[in-house]
This record gives sequence, structure tokens and C-alpha cells, in this order.
Amino acid sequence: LGPLSFGFVLGYSSPVIPELRKISDPELRLDSNQASWFGSVVTLGAAAGGILGGYLVDKVGRKLSLMLCSVPYVFGYIVIISAQNVWMLYFGRMLTGLASGITSLVVPVYISEVSHPKVRGMLGSCVQLMVVTGILGAYIAGLTLKWRWLAVLCSFPSCIMLFFMSFMPETPRFLLNQNKHSEAIAALRFLRGPHADHEWECTQIEASVQEEGLNLSEFKNPSIYRPLLIGVALMFFQQVTGINAVMFYAETIFEDANFKDSRMASVVVGSIQVCFTAVAALIIDKTGRKVLLYISGIIMALSTALFGLYFKMVLPNQNNSSNPDVWFALNSASPGTESSISWLAVVSLGLFVAGFALGWGPVPWLVISEIFPLKYAPERGFLTSYGTFWLFSAFCCLNVTFTAFYVPETKGQTLEQIEAYFRRS
Repeated sequence: LGPLSFGFVLGYSSPVIPELRKISDPELRLDSNQASWFGSVVTLGAAAGGILGGYLVDKVGRKLSLMLCSVPYVFGYIVIISAQNVWMLYFGRMLTGLASGITSLVVPVYISEVSHPKVRGMLGSCVQLMVVTGILGAYIAGLTLKWRWLAVLCSFPSCIMLFFMSFMPETPRFLLNQNKHSEAIAALRFLRGPHADHEWECTQIEASVQEEGLNLSEFKNPSIYRPLLIGVALMFFQQVTGINAVMFYAETIFEDANFKDSRMASVVVGSIQVCFTAVAALIIDKTGRKVLLYISGIIMALSTALFGLYFKMVLPNQNNSSNPDVWFALNSASPGTESSISWLAVVSLGLFVAGFALGWGPVPWLVISEIFPLKYAPERGFLTSYGTFWLFSAFCCLNVTFTAFYVPETKGQTLEQIEAYFRRS
């Protein structure tokens, strides 16, 4: 239910942005720039949520962290429902992003610590399956519901999660870390049934719990830094596929591509994502993780090339990049060309989403939960949320440095003067 709530947050902006861009109330009407912020401000809240989740998961436990994250989900949607201006919309989205950041960190940890090894891969993939189910649910509900009522619907999963998590046990690992042996045994009895060897499993967990702790000097050990680098790379490549931009603005992309029924096209794309994520969950323990990443990467590369071909065919020939709003340039393209090949936009975007859902969507989350030594289990969560954003922050610092030392100032310079500058350099 946590990842389902996360999915509703991601999917909410796609059907709502076109509606808010046409709304009669000028205080709530979004222009192009505000629409972009409405979709992307969630990530700012998610970064803060990752930091907060990293603190909560070890201080109050996995179970209580998941229950607490329901609060910003609900309050965020309440702010959106009662919004009187654009800033209230932003604030509501940031609150739901905060909850999403906590969810994205805590849920994989909870699942990996309570699941049996034989089903850990499938359950780990179900995190991504529930996220894309939430996205699809928001798309489908957006066909009939206005934006305020859609926010009401999106708040339901987090309320249900708060109720059902009250009946779930804390993870045995966290309980043993708090020296609560009898409660850990009770949790294992609930999770494994009465006939499992609870004492043996408890002993195994206790042995690894005693070794937990992060010593920076140990990063010299290849068994530590190699999983770290692999985890960072996996999450980085997952983000730069562009999947978040596609899911945030799917309906807007189809509208700007002049597709006749952009909302239905978004639902089709969301359905494809759910189907292929389910396929990945079923086969991930049979085919292996790397095979799915290979197949997924190839499909995404081909589909984005097709999508680029579509825009190349429908965009007018432009010899410069003076138009910053490339999506809206489609309005001046040839109507005949657009109508005859508009199917290519849906096919290519559908292939891209299918490819992502098959591998690069669920696999990185699962691999990160598996490749880290057990003693660093709590620390691995930083890669899935706030650590990813800190990595992006480091790249932003690098681009400032690059600009300072290598990018020339071209203001007030003629093209000939700029060319002469590089010749001298």
C-alpha cells in the first residue's frame, strides 16, 4: 500500500496538469513553467523524505516509519483539495513527495527483512508493481474525476496502510537490534508460521546484527566499495532513463503530439507498465537480474530512438534552437503528417515503458537490497532516495565548476569574436 500511494503521487500530475492549464480560476491556472513545477516539485519533497526516512527507520523502526509516512500523504492531499492558489498546490505536492521519499526507503528494507529468501525476489519486484499500479489507477480515475476528487481518491491507500500496518509485526532484525528477543521470536512466528525453526533463524539474524555498523575505514575493502559503486550506478542509470518525466507528463506529451485521445493513450501506456512489471515479478527469480537489465536497456534504447524519429518527422525543420518550449512547437507541424504517424508516438512510448518495467524499473531496487553486506543493511537505503539526490547535487556542483573554468561568456559578443576566442584558446 505504501508503493501504491507512491504511484498515485507520481500518476496524479499527468491527468491533472492539462485540466489545471485550462481551469477558469486564474489563481489556480498553470502556465507552462508552473505545470513543470507542479510535476517535478514532488522530487524535492522526496529528497527531504529520504533523509527523514533514513533517521526514522533506525530510531522508531520500520513498522512505525511506514505508519507515520501516512500523515504527510493525507495532509498533502488535504492541502491540494483545499488549494486556493498555485503555491498551495506546490506545498501539497511537496508533502506527498516527502511521504513518497520515506516510503521508497523504508518499504524495501521492511520487505527484505521479513520475506523468506525463496520469495524475496518476487516480493521485491512487487514494490515496483504496486508503484505502477498506482500510476495506472491515477490515469484511469483521471478519465472521469476532477482534480480535487482525484486527490480524495489518491489519499485512500495511505489511510488503508495506516490501518493494516497496525496489525503487522516489526521486523525481527530491528527487534533484535533493540535487544527484544521474545518479540523477535513472536514476529518470526507470525511471519513464518508455527512450524518453522524460529530459534535457528533468530540466531542467524542475531549474529549479523552484532556486526552491524558503518566504519569509513572499511570503504577500502572491495567487498564494501564495489557494491556501493554498483548501487550508485544502478540508481543513477535508472533515473537518467527519463522515466519520471514520461510518467509525470505522459498526457501532456500526447496532447502536444496532437494525439486524438491523450488521456486514453496515457491509460494504455500505464496498463503496459503494470503488465510488464507483473511479468518481471514472475520471472525475475528464474531468468536472473542481469538478463532483465540487458533486455530492458535494449528495448528502451530502440524505443527512444523511435520517439525521436517521430518528433523529427512532425517538427518543422529548424536550423537553430531558439525555441525553448520544444513540445509546443508541434502545434505548427503539418496536420497531415501528425495524423498519419501519431500511432508511432504511442508505440514508441509504450515500448519504452514496457522495457523500463521489465528490468530497469524493479531490478535496481532489488539488487541494492541484496548486494550489500548484511551489517550495512540500514545504510543501503540511502541509495534509493536521498543518496541519489545527493549524487545529483554533486553533479550540479561539478557543472558549476565546469562553467567557471571552461564556458566562455558570450553576452554582447559577435559570432566572429566567439570563434576567435576558441582559436586563441
